[in-house]
Amino acid sequence: MARLEHVNVTVPDPRATAAMLSDIFGWKIRWEGNGSEGGYSIHIGTDNDYIALYTGPDMGRDQRVGDNSYLQKGGLNHIGIVVDDLGATEAKVKAAGITPHSHMDYEPGKRFYFHDADGVEYEVVNYD
Repeated sequence: MARLEHVNVTVPDPRATAAMLSDIFGWKIRWEGNGSEGGYSIHIGTDNDYIALYTGPDMGRDQRVGDNSYLQKGGLNHIGIVVDDLGATEAKVKAAGITPHSHMDYEPGKRFYFHDADGVEYEVVNYD
């Protein structure tokens, strides 16, 4: 059997994104240091899985290729995160100044989505 260990996302400021993810999900930084191509990386998550946040040496906040990853070949559509308490997590998202959207009840759970300051979309789901 295989399991997903991590995803790697390019962001302009890994420290800011890591702080946001830590505040909302209670994650910890597992590692940080020099990345490939002269960049910098932070790995944030749990003991079992994480998101690798990478920035290149010349990454600026305005360097985005399009606004809709669903229309880009190889685009990142969203990162799905399972939580125990959907309402408490949504409150943390709102407290971070982020507007959640696309609330849905579906089989087998409930979910909502949000975009961070860099345009990365997260799906937050609970399977009660």
